[in-house]
Amino acid sequence: MRRINNNVEERRIAVLIDADNVSQKYIKYIFEELTKHGILTYKRIYGDWTNTRQNSWKEVLLNYSITPIQQYGYTTGKNSTDSALIIDAMDILYSENVDGFCIVSSDSDFTKLAVRLREAGMYVVGMGEKKTPNPFIVACEQFKYLESLIQIETTPNSATNIATVPKELKEITNVILALIADMSDEAGWVHLSALGNMLVKRQPDFDTRNYGYAKLSSLISAIPVVEMKMKGKAYYIRRK
Repeated sequence: MRRINNNVEERRIAVLIDADNVSQKYIKYIFEELTKHGILTYKRIYGDWTNTRQNSWKEVLLNYSITPIQQYGYTTGKNSTDSALIIDAMDILYSENVDGFCIVSSDSDFTKLAVRLREAGMYVVGMGEKKTPNPFIVACEQFKYLESLIQIETTPNSATNIATVPKELKEITNVILALIADMSDEAGWVHLSALGNMLVKRQPDFDTRNYGYAKLSSLISAIPVVEMKMKGKAYYIRRK
């Protein structure tokens, strides 16, 4: 059985985009984010390109070298685009040319695909809007909200965003405190990077940008019941 490469600098990723569920305005941010996850070896987008609704994609496809896959809507009320993407994903999986997948869609129909790819040892990232159903989110190893990918760039003062999401900040604070209790040393300190990794495992859609912060250290600084220190080149946190 082929060994999967989990080195980020060498990890090969297939990016499969559902054009019926994603706006072209997100593409720049999708590819910028994915450079943090690996090397993009396949870039395919699925839709009915004879439909005038897809005209806005044409220049984007050229600029980002994305291969459009034509899929006609053979039956009213059925999403043939989903089927084409799933079939291609399995073909790519069996080709053994990649180490992971990024599925870009807000459609829960890809939940089973994400599960199957992870069963095969693939690294699976999902991307979709905040309307994405939870089953698809938790089926992925990581899930990124498209709105959050553009938030830092489009908002001049990102720190003010926290006022708009007090409930979400309170919820993530409780999760962080629970992890500190589980992971801390005798003095109560936890390595920030280790805590961040565990956060993503607990909540695949965790992203500091969901709360208006570019980095985990900035988010932690905004939580009044937690303190942070630097030791060497690493951050550590504990409950006050």
